[in-house]
Amino acid sequence: MKFILTLLLGVLLGGAAAYFLFVGAPRTGKLKGQPVRAPDPGGPPPGTAVVELDEQFFGALLDSIFRDLNKPAFPPAAGEGCQNQVVVEPNAGDVKTGVLMREGKVVVPLAFSGTYSLLGNCQNLRGTAEANLDFRFAPEEQTLYGQLNVAGVNVEGMSPVLSGFVTAFVQGAINQRVNPLILLRGQQLTLNIPVQAAGGTLHAQAREVHEEAKDGRLRLLVTYDFKGAKGGQ
Repeated sequence: MKFILTLLLGVLLGGAAAYFLFVGAPRTGKLKGQPVRAPDPGGPPPGTAVVELDEQFFGALLDSIFRDLNKPAFPPAAGEGCQNQVVVEPNAGDVKTGVLMREGKVVVPLAFSGTYSLLGNCQNLRGTAEANLDFRFAPEEQTLYGQLNVAGVNVEGMSPVLSGFVTAFVQGAINQRVNPLILLRGQQLTLNIPVQAAGGTLHAQAREVHEEAKDGRLRLLVTYDFKGAKGGQ
């Protein structure tokens, strides 16, 4: 039995991903779960829900965040004076903050500004970065995790002597303070479907997750184990 839940789970996953990726509270600690692999060549097994999101979906979510909320900052502002902080911007030059699916990878281009105290001087920052987003799934927790890894940083107008310090700061501000990302967990991933005509409830827990990113689309394949329970509401 194959469930195509593109709309319902897609909106849920997309909203959660965008929130935790750019707005949610930063976390620290070791990433849990196992790496999410590509789908099996033979096709998904029975009981698989297919979630499909495109780049335009994430673009609309991010546009709403920048329009209606504060710009995401890592770490959030904590007081007066020069703060070591990276602020995600909507765009910088030709680079627009977004989520792209290319060649089997989820790539996150980032435009940023910020400040950094170096050798007693407050440095104003502006530039771009590119990160890769990897997925891991912990079935015992019913949690889908994400790992955002900043692969490259380009700081505008920074001398070569200082650029190394600033690059390390930007990478650390995002990699260390944001990860691990909790994309879906608990009630967001587990299904409980009342079946009144059959006198019970159908429960479903995710057993495994596969992902595929290509042609501007991200497909998550969630395979469930089903179990019925009689009685109850």
